[in-house]
Amino acid sequence: MTMNCLRYSLAGWGTNEQLIIDILAHRNAAQRNSIRKVYGEAYGEDLLKCLEKELTSDFERAVLLFTLDPAERDAHLANEATKKFTSSNWILMEIACSRSSHELLNVKKAYHARYKKSLEEDVAHHTTGEYRKLLVPLVSAFRYEGEEVNMTLAKSEAKILHDKISDKHYTDEEVIRIVSTRSKAQLNATLNHYNTSFGNAINKDLKADPSDEFLKLLRAVIKCFTTPEQYFEKVLRQAINKLGSDEWALTRVVTTRAEVDMVRIKEAYQRRNSIPLEQAIAKDTSGDYEKFLLALIGAGDA
Repeated sequence: MTMNCLRYSLAGWGTNEQLIIDILAHRNAAQRNSIRKVYGEAYGEDLLKCLEKELTSDFERAVLLFTLDPAERDAHLANEATKKFTSSNWILMEIACSRSSHELLNVKKAYHARYKKSLEEDVAHHTTGEYRKLLVPLVSAFRYEGEEVNMTLAKSEAKILHDKISDKHYTDEEVIRIVSTRSKAQLNATLNHYNTSFGNAINKDLKADPSDEFLKLLRAVIKCFTTPEQYFEKVLRQAINKLGSDEWALTRVVTTRAEVDMVRIKEAYQRRNSIPLEQAIAKDTSGDYEKFLLALIGAGDA
């Protein structure tokens, strides 16, 4: 039934966008993969190519990104980021820091299969200087995902971080090593020690030069690891409040987080901005694109 509805919506007299929204926005990743597979077998066509032919603009991008398997989607976003004239370091950081170790490994496998190169290779090639020094270890990591923490280590590494940051040695290999290799639980313990031992949250000390772009990225790394909902709330706020809005950022966050932590992101957005995220998106977008994003945000509550 779903196959027939999708086929009708794509091959009838004019595309039925609402039907596409009703079907794809309310299916989880496994179901969407199954739909793509069965659609290809039934009609001899790739569903994504059919969608690409029939849809346009921001609505097309949102539907295509969401329909992709999460690992494929991240591989696509990472490849886009490395191809930009000045590579999008933030998107690469986001993928490296907000996915689990197994999710990041799957992204790297998908990247390798699709582009016949490694993600690490492309990140190293398309970044330079201090950005390369930080981003290559981040995308190369396979972190321990458990809750076990070494408190002695946390205390000693908090001191290392404080000493290096006090001396403004932000790109020191010890800073990079700690941030790029420790488990999220271990890193949280270290940052808690940093706060209690030295009287400041680490991100406050990393604001010594607010205009320094590398420091902004380093602060975002830490936020992505420790409070991802606050990181993504900020990306959404900046995307929506920007003059003309940043639809690519808006689409990226909604499609990648709808099935992960959208409930927490919405709560963070409401707390920070005093209006619901749904209201902000509805005010900033229109048409099928708006309907699809709002459906995805609703789907995140399920």
